[in-house]
Amino acid sequence: MIPEPALADDLAGLAPLIAARLAPDAHGDMARWQAALAALPDLTPERVDLGATVTVDGPADDAARNTLAEALMGLHPWRKGPFSLFGIHVDTEWRSDWKWARIAPHLAPLDGHRVLDVGCGNGYFGWRMLEAGARTVVGVDPTLVFCLQHRAVTRYLGGAANQVLPVRFEELPPAGFDSVFSLGVIYHRRDPMEHAERLFRHVRPGGQLVLESLVVDGDASLEPAGRYARMRNVWTVPSVAALTGWLAAAGFEAVTAVDVTPTTVAEQHTTAWMRFQSLTEALDPANPAMTVEGHPAPVRAVVTARRPGAA
Repeated sequence: MIPEPALADDLAGLAPLIAARLAPDAHGDMARWQAALAALPDLTPERVDLGATVTVDGPADDAARNTLAEALMGLHPWRKGPFSLFGIHVDTEWRSDWKWARIAPHLAPLDGHRVLDVGCGNGYFGWRMLEAGARTVVGVDPTLVFCLQHRAVTRYLGGAANQVLPVRFEELPPAGFDSVFSLGVIYHRRDPMEHAERLFRHVRPGGQLVLESLVVDGDASLEPAGRYARMRNVWTVPSVAALTGWLAAAGFEAVTAVDVTPTTVAEQHTTAWMRFQSLTEALDPANPAMTVEGHPAPVRAVVTARRPGAA
């Protein structure tokens, strides 16, 4: 097993929980995932680029590349990215670089920041945050395969500054972060106000919040009775007004919707690295402006906010 980077003092209490989550009997696929990690070849990085495609490169022959590709594929499905590791292009379900391109122009500088990424997936956005100047990124996501994907990437990139912890946001102890990101999470919460209030508690006074969510047009939020775009656990798709209202009610100021963009099948789609159904299958083939359930097709908003107080 690739060792977990040392936790900061205010997160050290999570160590037993993390160890339990990553124990050999913690998941039915854990042995397969650990075998994939163990199969990663010894390669020496010579070039690292934390840009749109998070890249690490260096000498690797065809045999090593084939071994690397097979090991990485053992951690399917890859949802956030893209990555390029020694010439192996991991074509993920999401073009997460497109989302980051919509977010980045609206960020307060991340220089020297300690950042929290809630629902971080495999840590792709953490690398982009480091590229933007963050000092450290703590990502939390309870989906174990995403954590192990991150460990595969850090096998070559190193992971001390960008951690992915297999814990739920609700399990994270109080900690002060200069910037907090919650991208694609709040509509999965039964109580979105509780999520907004919890985010507020983790942002230090003067710090920034960046939140991204599905939204619907108009004044009324959508509470789907069943699935939304084939997703089971979508509880509320807010209007932009409702979304910004939740953050203001939680105590944030300067709450601003800085981007609203429809999601397209070019941005979210099935690939060789994520072979399950994706957005194409979630849209009505006769009317792609609607989901297969008859709801408006996915549109996402980015909202920035600030916790009042001195930095």
